[in-house]
Amino acid sequence: MKLITVILLCSCLLSLVSRSLAETISVEANRVAEISFTSAKDYADPFHHVMLEAVFTTPDGRLLRVPAFWAGGTTWRVRYASPLPGKHVFRTECSDTSNNALHAVKGEVEVRPYVGNNPLFRHGAIRVAEDRRHFAHADGTPFFWFGDTWWMGLVKRLRWPEDFQTLAADRCEKGFTVVQLVAGLYPDMPAFDERGLGDGGYPWEPLYARIRPEYFNAADCRLQHLVEQGLVPCVLGAWGYHLPWLGTEKMKQHWRYLIARWGAYPVIWCAAGEQAMPWYNSGNKPAETEQLRREWTEVIRFIRQTDPFRRLLTTHPRRNARDELLDPTLLDFEMQQSGHSRPAPQHAAAALEGWNRPPLMPVIAGESRYEGLQVPTSWPKPGEPRREPIRYLSLGAREAREAFWAHLLNSGCAGHTYGANGIWQVNLPEKRFGSSPGGHDWGDTPWREAMNLPGSSQLARAKKFLLTLPWHRLTPAPNLFTGATSAAVTPDGRCALAYSVDGNSLVVDRAKLTQPVNARWFDPTSGKLQAARGTDQFSPPGPNDAGDNDWVLLLETP
Repeated sequence: MKLITVILLCSCLLSLVSRSLAETISVEANRVAEISFTSAKDYADPFHHVMLEAVFTTPDGRLLRVPAFWAGGTTWRVRYASPLPGKHVFRTECSDTSNNALHAVKGEVEVRPYVGNNPLFRHGAIRVAEDRRHFAHADGTPFFWFGDTWWMGLVKRLRWPEDFQTLAADRCEKGFTVVQLVAGLYPDMPAFDERGLGDGGYPWEPLYARIRPEYFNAADCRLQHLVEQGLVPCVLGAWGYHLPWLGTEKMKQHWRYLIARWGAYPVIWCAAGEQAMPWYNSGNKPAETEQLRREWTEVIRFIRQTDPFRRLLTTHPRRNARDELLDPTLLDFEMQQSGHSRPAPQHAAAALEGWNRPPLMPVIAGESRYEGLQVPTSWPKPGEPRREPIRYLSLGAREAREAFWAHLLNSGCAGHTYGANGIWQVNLPEKRFGSSPGGHDWGDTPWREAMNLPGSSQLARAKKFLLTLPWHRLTPAPNLFTGATSAAVTPDGRCALAYSVDGNSLVVDRAKLTQPVNARWFDPTSGKLQAARGTDQFSPPGPNDAGDNDWVLLLETP
């Protein structure tokens, strides 16, 4: 009798239950059921010699071709999840049709309604909302993207479970909803750098001979924990410059493995980081940039074709995601890198440009001003000799806050990603990350100290404030105010927001708003609201609680 092993993935502590094919696997909606297959044959190179898929038929008659992943040794696994209650039947298809332990195996998964409070299971995975400008859960519940940057969140320096779970708990308490992390092929280091080691070693064997399941077995625990806490993993497959080292076909293999391993979870896919940026010390950047745009477009098209769960897909850019590939219609939303040292008006301008560009899609800042980042202000231009000492500017909570408000209001309030220097690269008190191959040393703040930088709490208050408003109906309003850095308004004119970055007065065109109007100032540092004086012109009430001059004006019709 053929046997399959079923694992209901509720946490990293998995319980194995053997079931015969005659039995039905039961799992709650949007949770993951794992089906394990043991090969009847040994293969010299199982990763390359065996291709296994399970074709599911859903209760409404749709066919989903779900890739399996090699889990090491003679084991392959399929992970499956669905929001649709009822019976889901499957049949496996293996490239080795003579292996009857892998090929033509049939089974059933019974999906029952979810009982619990996790929004990712209760409301479903994240999709683009009906207005094509915001995000929502599968059932239509609005979703505000409040992201945090953990590029190296899978490295062993961030110890599992104590460090990882501490950071996740802090971010949950502050209301973050997304964690951006890289699947092993990291930025700011060459391939197989020891700083990229995970609990299971490296994700690939030397010379990219084959994938290493040990790496992903350990990484599973971390992704599963994020999901169990209600945090959406936004998974970057690699940093862009890794593609020429693997080659296009192996990068596709890498991505197929990620989809097979993590696609059943409510993840968001991000093809690559700084996707079209060549290796830091490249001597032929224009040609290599075009090669990266072309080859990553091919990989992104492959991701689209391979992912049966149709998770959201974007890419992390040098500036604008739509410029990183040859066919921007392959993307679900625009992620921007609005700049660490650019002034607030440039963040606002980048957001508005993204809003106005076709094709229509949500726009967010996926990387902006990292709090605590040491930004070089005297770095030589290409071809110039290096000057010593290099001068650095340390970005603070104000810079992170300005980037948030300047970009968010001008991009339609779909969301924003915060970053703290020390977390993204996982600095330790006794061992800083060190220099990038490009020569930058971004600072030595340990991750625990970075976790408590004031900017994350200030943006948490901003999100809490926004959720009291019809934020998911806001659209940019560049002509509604005079003197505003950025502004947004609802289509009915009953709610408007404007950001004053430097304490200057704001003049509103009241004819564009529904009357009467109640005006209040929001302190973006403390989260406090106070009445605003004025009819058409409003002057901020002096320094905010942090001693800075930036304020948010709220105009509402009672």
